[in-house]
Amino acid sequence: MVESLTDLQYQARILPGVSRTFALTIPILPKRLAEVVANAYLLCRLADTIEDDVDLNNEQKSGFHRRFVAIVRGEEAPEPFAEELSSLLSSRALADERDLVACTATVIRVTARFSAAERDALTRCISIMCAEMPEFQRRRSLSGLKDMDEMARYCYAVAGVVGEMLTELFCVHCPELKSRRGEMMRLAVSFGQGLQMTNILKDIWDDREALTCWLPRSVFAAGEFRLERLDEFHDTETFRVGLNELVGIAHQHLRDALAYTSCIPAREIGIRKFCVWAIGLAVLTLRKIHAQPNFTSGQQVKISRRSVKATVLATNLTLGSDRALRLLFALAATGLPLKSAGSAAAGQLNAASQEGMDAGHP
Repeated sequence: MVESLTDLQYQARILPGVSRTFALTIPILPKRLAEVVANAYLLCRLADTIEDDVDLNNEQKSGFHRRFVAIVRGEEAPEPFAEELSSLLSSRALADERDLVACTATVIRVTARFSAAERDALTRCISIMCAEMPEFQRRRSLSGLKDMDEMARYCYAVAGVVGEMLTELFCVHCPELKSRRGEMMRLAVSFGQGLQMTNILKDIWDDREALTCWLPRSVFAAGEFRLERLDEFHDTETFRVGLNELVGIAHQHLRDALAYTSCIPAREIGIRKFCVWAIGLAVLTLRKIHAQPNFTSGQQVKISRRSVKATVLATNLTLGSDRALRLLFALAATGLPLKSAGSAAAGQLNAASQEGMDAGHP
């Protein structure tokens, strides 16, 4: 019991070092659920650390990902994995990432305390992420993704699958949600894509510095526009039209995110806050991008602290009423374009989710 308490203390200590955002939002969840979600995030961060390391070659990354999935499943001891990976990490790896890798066994001991249903949800998420995320990360370039279908697959691999995992965990915490599980699993993938698309649009220029672009080429296909030459073409009508289209699609996904939140009983204030805060901040970010399509830095479309505080206050006041949440969302989204992702992309999203369900089981 003392060991478990120490392990949980480590989990609480390391979380702010690897994600300030989640360190603020996870604690608003009910205590038991917060412990599971925090652990899930650390597992995802470990998978990211393997993939992002600049000194590991692709074969090494794949090997460590396979071993990590086996560890999460309880099929391999974490200590040799942590020791070997720690010795190979780049000197550029952040101190907290190194700490997290070195303490893999601590994180896994927390995982082992959870129920079978909770462990299954975490295992499925990590299995899919480690299998599908590398496909995109290892061929990333300034030329972007092919089209909206490929963007949907990318968003699923890094965000949609997390939404599905959270849905499973919410259903464990609140059993009455199980009757709506199918609907929520579909909306969860859309929720994840809305948040991920918002991040992609906000981080266009930061990603470009890392020689990466996650925009879909098909949306910007008109004229001579090339994503590789974004610095030359970003102030053109072609780019503005394409960016507007993506803002509209992200907006539609965030509407699905609101529908997802409405599935959660009003008494589950912590879960509703966790969802609504993310939606509210994403909508405000889309507004800034829409108002300034020729921005050249993420700082130019960053939400102010005052806006964050106002969003938290406004959403907290409306959490208990679906109607009030819809009105608040409509007010925040005033002026934003709205566009469906299209049946092809929606089908691709559902296919990716189904493939993920198949891949998530041993």
